[in-house]
Amino acid sequence: MRRKISTILLAAALAGPLAACGGGDGDGAGGGTDDGKITLGFSQVGAESGWRTANTKSIQDSAKQAGIDLKFSDAQQKQENQIKAIRSFIQQKVDIIAFSPVVESGWDTVLKEAKDAGIPVILTDRAVDSTDTTLYKTFIGSDFVEEGKKAGDWLVNQYTTTTDPVNIVELQGTTGSAPANDRKKGFGDVIATDPKFKIIASQTGEFTRAKGKEVMEAFLKANPDIDVLYAHNDDMGLGAIEAIEGAGKKPGTDIKIITVDAVHDGMQALADGKINFIVECSPLLGPQLMDLVQKVHAGETVEPRVITKETTFTQEQAKAVLPERQY
Repeated sequence: MRRKISTILLAAALAGPLAACGGGDGDGAGGGTDDGKITLGFSQVGAESGWRTANTKSIQDSAKQAGIDLKFSDAQQKQENQIKAIRSFIQQKVDIIAFSPVVESGWDTVLKEAKDAGIPVILTDRAVDSTDTTLYKTFIGSDFVEEGKKAGDWLVNQYTTTTDPVNIVELQGTTGSAPANDRKKGFGDVIATDPKFKIIASQTGEFTRAKGKEVMEAFLKANPDIDVLYAHNDDMGLGAIEAIEGAGKKPGTDIKIITVDAVHDGMQALADGKINFIVECSPLLGPQLMDLVQKVHAGETVEPRVITKETTFTQEQAKAVLPERQY
């Protein structure tokens, strides 16, 4: 009998440290599941555009391929929904939290809660403006200022031989979001070097096709002489094309159009000559994100800023790559 009790106690002693290594509470709800998988809580902005849909699919597919248990939440473009999701992930004791912030500001409190819980955070696609960079491990995404500069550089090159005023209207992304702030800044910095470029109207189109159409209709009514549209994403540009055609004008000819993203519908419009230039912003962040998740979970050092590789497209370039375009 004494030998049997000793055996049970030994087994219990060995089981204790093994359970602790998993970092979980034994019920499979975060903190590392019973099967040893990494558990990732991910809060997505929403499904406001073709870009975002492709981004979500990339993350879901890549998590599956990497064997990562993904807990996915759609914030429907509301910051309060993302904060609730992050707090839920903390309660579930996930291993890693990743999210694409709806806006830049207002994250310090919830990020500190994650840090206090010992859960590392990765920012994807969009940044936060927190001065405390210890609240997250890394930020993976595009250089939005550079995207705006690329758009501005193309425009400046198109008008090198004229001194006439160039009237520009701008469809901004979600107010307060990193891509909206930075794409505006990058573009504005470039065109500011020549006074002939004038932004005569600038308003948010909320990154959606419907709002892009609505705002462009208002722009056209208020400003009869528009030379250029700069849209912070393809979807707003596609909505604006509908408004331009509805006003009896020819998009790409009567009004030159520059957009950002390079999703399939935007690239098709570029190939068709309705858009003149697209700056790429790749949504396929899933593989890089899962790689970072695994490294952070393993305690490896990662770069605080991981920039995605992207290019630009003209009409002929769009025609060449469209048949093999993944999104």
